[in-house]
Amino acid sequence: MKRSLLAAAMAAAAICPALAQANLISGTPADKETMTSELTDLALDFSEALEIKSTGVTITGPSGAIAIASSALDPNDDEVLEVTLSAALPAGTYRVAWHALATDGHKTAGTYTFTVK
Repeated sequence: MKRSLLAAAMAAAAICPALAQANLISGTPADKETMTSELTDLALDFSEALEIKSTGVTITGPSGAIAIASSALDPNDDEVLEVTLSAALPAGTYRVAWHALATDGHKTAGTYTFTVK
């Protein structure tokens, strides 16, 4: 019985560090989504609270880098990064590269794509 409890505790401890990171849960637009309306902002929802000073995105499209007017945490939810673009995106496929620093100090990064028609 003691060995079973010890094994379970060790397994839980091994899993916890992986869970304590700001992983991207969803984006608006979502990965591989096709937008048919004008797009002027994005929202990225993470699994942990974020440190805004070390969290951000870059967006590239058919013509290169996309200008970002601002990025900030949602005032009601510090797990959501709101990104406002300088102008609406023309038709094309776009790549969002994000990096995040959780308030607990863990860094994560990733990418996803979406299309505007």
